[in-house]
Amino acid sequence: MKKNDQDAPAKPSVQVLERMFVLIDVLASREEAVSLKEISERTGLHPSTAHRILNDLAAGRFVDRPESGSYRLGMRLLELGNLVKARLSVREAALPAMRLLHKQIQQPVNLSVRQGDEIVYVERAYSERSGMQVVRAIGGHAPLHLTSNGKLFLAADEPQRVRAYAMRTGLAGNTHNSLTQLPLLERELSKARETGVAYDNEELELGVRCMAAGIYDDQAKLVAALSISAPADRLDEGWLPKLQGTAYEISQALGFRGPAPSSLR
Repeated sequence: MKKNDQDAPAKPSVQVLERMFVLIDVLASREEAVSLKEISERTGLHPSTAHRILNDLAAGRFVDRPESGSYRLGMRLLELGNLVKARLSVREAALPAMRLLHKQIQQPVNLSVRQGDEIVYVERAYSERSGMQVVRAIGGHAPLHLTSNGKLFLAADEPQRVRAYAMRTGLAGNTHNSLTQLPLLERELSKARETGVAYDNEELELGVRCMAAGIYDDQAKLVAALSISAPADRLDEGWLPKLQGTAYEISQALGFRGPAPSSLR
């Protein structure tokens, strides 16, 4: 799909900054040090121009010179990256996208994280004017195996950890639809691993169904889950690409660089 001009990244108004960004991108594309000759060829910059800018970057520790005539990214970038990562908030990254998704589907969108053997709802997007809705309270919690979000976290665990969870909790149920037998739960988790999506089919609460997609950080670790909750007869499978797209957008904001879900390709 062709992007419009508004989607294209803006160029710096100062030429030297634009050149600096191009140089950093070239160094970032290689694990090993890159020679000045190759840098010049790949950027189209004259060697003397590239050399001058790289030396200035080296003075600020943004670039290292392991040996004369070669360059690689410097430790200062790692230090700054760690600061940015520490300040990233899943809630802050997720909320604008959650609100947009809610606007599209007119059903509540929930963000949750794992806390031990439960999921905890940490953010939501909903409208008090949208009629009948299933709204999860921020701070509310529920067993992993009874929720769509929780199943994603269980699906990310190794089989022995899932079995240990089952032993600890006894897989207690809330409704006649709850998965209280380990083989049934394992089958459900296998589907979630294959598709990247999990469901709650009136397992936590009768009359309520949910679908969830995972949110991943820069280490491809599942850090949160995004779900849509709706009355059982209103949950629409057509929302799934929108849900997965929103979860992927939030993951990218957290530094995730893995492939997009198949529904988005």
